[in-house]
Amino acid sequence: MPTRTEFSLLRDRAGLTLHQAAEELGLGERTIYRYENMPGAASRTALKLLRHIANERLRAFEKERVNFRFIDLFAGIGGLRIGFEGIGGRCVFTSEWDRFSRQTYALNYPDNHEISGDIRPFADDPSLIPEHDVLLAGFPCQPFSIAGVSKKNSLGRPHGFLCDTQGTLFFDTARIIAHHRPAAFLLENVKNLERHDRGRTFATIMHVLREELGYHVQTRVISAASWVPQKRERIFIVGFREKTEFDLVSLAIPPAEQGPRLGSILLPHDEVDPKYTLTEHLWTYLQNYKAKHAAAGNGFGFGLFGPDDVARTLSARYHKDGSEILIRQEGKRPRRLTPLECARLMGFDRGARRFRIGVSDTQAYRQFGNAVVVPVIEFLANAMKPYIRSALARQSAVPVWSQPDIPGLPHARQQVAVA
Repeated sequence: MPTRTEFSLLRDRAGLTLHQAAEELGLGERTIYRYENMPGAASRTALKLLRHIANERLRAFEKERVNFRFIDLFAGIGGLRIGFEGIGGRCVFTSEWDRFSRQTYALNYPDNHEISGDIRPFADDPSLIPEHDVLLAGFPCQPFSIAGVSKKNSLGRPHGFLCDTQGTLFFDTARIIAHHRPAAFLLENVKNLERHDRGRTFATIMHVLREELGYHVQTRVISAASWVPQKRERIFIVGFREKTEFDLVSLAIPPAEQGPRLGSILLPHDEVDPKYTLTEHLWTYLQNYKAKHAAAGNGFGFGLFGPDDVARTLSARYHKDGSEILIRQEGKRPRRLTPLECARLMGFDRGARRFRIGVSDTQAYRQFGNAVVVPVIEFLANAMKPYIRSALARQSAVPVWSQPDIPGLPHARQQVAVA
């Protein structure tokens, strides 16, 4: 990947899109594109002003009292981060593989650190990661999701821990936990993780976390329908280094039937660009596809929803045809959700919180489809908050930043990889 220019890095830290940078600096967009892509092209004045904006942004963020430090692994566009910043945490390390997700992340969060890419070099040498109190990780779910497993089976490819590029990334997370021994962690994945490979995958994960790392671990599948108008179930794995009274299973979740409906996130009709309405060709294809499978007794096909409904799960493939969540339009063909509506559906753009989207629609759909539902994370973070605080108070008099000898961990990784 080409090295980014100083101008580009400062623009990210300032939280500005290219268009916004042009307006702030009083420059034409052609000049901005040149500054963005040509090393040494940016004027000293432009760099000085960008640096000032970036510093002011970070200074405003750091006025909030920081109670603990956390790291954000497989960060996506930062859904886990939002929840834990909300309870007083400060992110000290971020890792995300996808460059477009890194762009969105940088645009929305003030940071004093670069966003790292591949996590594996840091798993090989976890000392490269700053000390932290809480670890957050939405480790890749494709190897464990129903769709991901079906696709890999059809192509004759391995999945789960046998998928070298994604499945084993859980073990990279475990190696970081083993080295830093954070007071707590929160991991997120698809519901199907529990059933993958007849439960053996999940049993291995639990064995590593509980037996080899020695954490007190609880799990629960939670539906997002209590907070957003979407049927989206995910498994959450919470671990504390020391035993606490935290009880994940007993947390009272608001009734899903009393949750919001799509009308709460939809834009007014006159604010939706006509480009989101399906073409006649695509709409005909989707109807024929659904009729074909209905005749065969299958439930495959598009989902059509109105303002009083709760949608299906938004997926990363939404950019292809939008078929899982189509919005009815009176007297017109249905339409896709806009990227802003997806941000609202996932809880990123909510209440007074605005979320900036600086990438193409295709990339935005992928990012929101792969993201966590932010209000669910806020709920869990607030539930964990008093126990994190207590854990840090107990450890304040005892040094805990040591690396335990856990010889079984590398062995476990090797054993599963060849199973």
